[in-house]
Amino acid sequence: MAKHKGTIGILTGGGDVPGLNPAIRAVTIRATREGYRIIGIRRGWAGLVDLVRDKDADNSENFQVLTEDVVNRAARTGGTFLHSSRTRPSHLPKSLVPEAHRSIYTDETNDFTPEVLRNIEYLGLDYLIPIGGDDTLSYGQRLHQEGMKVVAIPKTMDNDVPGTDYCIGFGTCVTRTIELTHTLRTSAGSHERFLVIEVFGRYAGFTALLPTMAGAADRCVIPEHEVDPEHLTELLSYDRQRHPSKYAVVLVSEGAKMTVHSDMSFRGEEADQYGHRKLGGIGDLVANDLKRLSPKYNNGHQVNVVSQRLGYLVRCGDPDALDSIVPMAFGNLALDLILSNTSGRLVSLHDGKYTNVPIDLVMGTKKVVNVEEFYNTERLRPFYKSFNQRPTFIMTGDG
Repeated sequence: MAKHKGTIGILTGGGDVPGLNPAIRAVTIRATREGYRIIGIRRGWAGLVDLVRDKDADNSENFQVLTEDVVNRAARTGGTFLHSSRTRPSHLPKSLVPEAHRSIYTDETNDFTPEVLRNIEYLGLDYLIPIGGDDTLSYGQRLHQEGMKVVAIPKTMDNDVPGTDYCIGFGTCVTRTIELTHTLRTSAGSHERFLVIEVFGRYAGFTALLPTMAGAADRCVIPEHEVDPEHLTELLSYDRQRHPSKYAVVLVSEGAKMTVHSDMSFRGEEADQYGHRKLGGIGDLVANDLKRLSPKYNNGHQVNVVSQRLGYLVRCGDPDALDSIVPMAFGNLALDLILSNTSGRLVSLHDGKYTNVPIDLVMGTKKVVNVEEFYNTERLRPFYKSFNQRPTFIMTGDG
């Protein structure tokens, strides 16, 4: 049996996005050709929690050896064939502790990291490549602190991982948001309504602001700035009156807050292991406010509203061109680092150039829209100025 240079583990955590499978393919193809063995950890960090350290155990749900044949087929599709989860081993609920360890980990919330490190050792992993957002990568940073060699790849529709201008999934999200918004215009225009579209963005408004900048909507509401619904109604009424088909469009980030709804809108009380409750519903709240306030700005006539939450429509299916190309580059960047025996890094894209930064950055401040520079709080739309020397996506979390 041929001797390998080493073994690399790769996993995907958090929400699925188009571009994950191309990233897994890029890592696997390059690594196998460089003489490494690749193990795909299934279901994110859950695979390293549930692993059974017994050569006779069935661990097919926890990991699989990756080959070129496997990843070539998968890379043509969206989502992640390794599956995903929001498991956080450092904050593992008692109910999710594997049965074999329940006599040791008895608290309501447990730090399962010692067992994760033993499972990594059992698999013989020399390097680990987690692909995810700041939640998933924060645990990668924890393993780096524990001495594991980690090289991280940023992924999130919200594009809010610090240290990089671009995260896998963002391009497809923006592309689909623009396409679907233009598609929904036909219904709004046919009935002369306001069109409210709720898009992704828990803390950062990039997925609402950039499509609006590209002409998908008249106004946008982002998490970084609370908006007065009456002010929004006045602006959209002005837009509607000027439009030949008598309708107007607003994109609303799922994490946005209105001055009369000061909290984020949630779909339930249950929180995941990272402390996040599932967002959803701000679009309907905005729609109700617009309908209620519309007579004041439309000669006493109420304007009805089309309210649509895009949700999984922008994260399912195949990746666009950017989310096919960037994951390929990110995967190869990760292998460049491994080949140079460098770890504790996050591969990134900055000012149009591929690079890498310390993984510790994911634990820093949130990457959000610079409101003063990019968002006109009076007009509730992007500023269209100072594009010279800006990166491809105009706004980043640097400034």
